[in-house]
Amino acid sequence: MKPKIFLLEDDIELSNTVVQFLSANNFEVVQSFDAQDAIEKLYEEHFDLLLLDVKVPIKNGIELLKEIRQDGNETPAIFITSLHGVDDVTSGFEAGCDDYIRKPFALKELLARIEAVIKRHYKSIDKIVRIDDRSSFDTLNFILKVDGNRVSLKPKEAKLLAFFLQNQNKPLTKEEIFNNIWDYNETPNEGSLRTFVKVLRKYLGKNRIETIKDVGYRYVSE
Repeated sequence: MKPKIFLLEDDIELSNTVVQFLSANNFEVVQSFDAQDAIEKLYEEHFDLLLLDVKVPIKNGIELLKEIRQDGNETPAIFITSLHGVDDVTSGFEAGCDDYIRKPFALKELLARIEAVIKRHYKSIDKIVRIDDRSSFDTLNFILKVDGNRVSLKPKEAKLLAFFLQNQNKPLTKEEIFNNIWDYNETPNEGSLRTFVKVLRKYLGKNRIETIKDVGYRYVSE
């Protein structure tokens, strides 16, 4: 499964160029050209990283990020900006961004920043998160390996494991999981969620994912 990136950029030519480049580097990219459309898509779909232009129609990128952070969206974010002042950069980080890149930029630099932020977000020195002595998870390609062998996970099982690893030791409500694992046009199903958890426990151990009665689940790190 490809990592999914959300791109808010009102320069259509630049946006298309970034999409083509990232798609060629094994990312799925969803585009938006103004803040209102961006808000709708961000509430409808789960993303692994946000690329937000600061100067966009309706509401600037900094205000947009503040709003979704207040609503609990912790997806890592990189600002794309033509602003060069220290105050502007400070405002971006105060809003909750993880990095920024100034226009004009080289596409290779953008890729390097994206990969670095994703690695930091998963608290790993590289894209491979070591779960225990037997298991590891590739956060960029969503591949679980146990005893050196690749485990065949369904897309939602892989997304659920990635979400757990992003929120280690943190109680997650079923609603939070539904919003991050199911797409907006799908109907969440508690039975399916229990099945996904059961599959992950089969490979990672029963104690790795704790059930919190009437709330949801918690991934327990070592």
